Amino acid sequence: MEPNDLTLRPITGRDELTLFNRLSYVLDDELADDLAEGRRRPEWMWVALRGDRPVARVAWWCRTGDTAPHLLDILDMDDTLPDAERIGTGTLLLRTALAAVVPAGTRPPEYGRFVPPDWRGTEAARRVVTERMAVVERLGGSLFVERLRQEWRPGTPVPAPTGRLAFRNPYDDGELTALMTRVLDGTLDAHSVHDLKSASPEDVASAHFTGELARYASPRDWWRVAVLPGSDRPVGFVVPAHNGYNPIIAYIAVLPEHRGEGHVGDLLAEGTRVLAASGAPRVRATTDLGNTPMAAAFRRLGYVNFEREINMTWN
Repeated sequence: MEPNDLTLRPITGRDELTLFNRLSYVLDDELADDLAEGRRRPEWMWVALRGDRPVARVAWWCRTGDTAPHLLDILDMDDTLPDAERIGTGTLLLRTALAAVVPAGTRPPEYGRFVPPDWRGTEAARRVVTERMAVVERLGGSLFVERLRQEWRPGTPVPAPTGRLAFRNPYDDGELTALMTRVLDGTLDAHSVHDLKSASPEDVASAHFTGELARYASPRDWWRVAVLPGSDRPVGFVVPAHNGYNPIIAYIAVLPEHRGEGHVGDLLAEGTRVLAASGAPRVRATTDLGNTPMAAAFRRLGYVNFEREINMTWN
């Protein structure tokens, strides 16, 4: 049921953040800075109002410097509404906002939501997640991948180097991009697998490097290529970084010919040591639910799966 007594509009600016945040989500504390840094725009942040009361909201995010939204990452409805009305209200608002924010004929950005790690086992959390998924599904979206959000916390021991690998900085951007190209062979990352259906490994790696890694303001001398001791032959690489919100393991991979040799743990430990030495209050990382070897490496190093992330794409 879609109500017909609502005002649907974008917020007017930062002065309406209090109104927007009368519905809540874990990203609320970041919104003011995102607006100031250009990662959000008021015209990308919509509310459904019943009188002066927000009953639904949606918002998109982009990387600094982008001109188009990159991700739909806020979709909330008032939990006090009747069940059917919640989904109808969210659907009406998202449909209206999509028509205004995303140009006609353009595929909408992914929808992503952070959810509790046990969301399927908790009735209230399951309802929140499935209702938002239902809204996106009504407008042509479907589940793409579920991801594990991992966190290392200070005080968690990081093992000393084992000596099985030596580490150096990449010689240049070209070397790292070439390594990124090689690790796409047999990748378990759902986004990479999808991208490879329509682009070459070289193009996928280049787009990832320029679109994400090259944009980080954190030092590039944090980046590490792992080599076999006494040789300069790469085994893999790890990219510790800061994404503007948190210290992160931005990319970690082992070359295909060295998979199964236990190197990913050494790579993760090295990346974590780099960030811990910089004074990081925490280190975060994300891996697909289906990437069980990487998830196991995080567990072994003491990372905590503190959230999951649901990603949906549009058919």
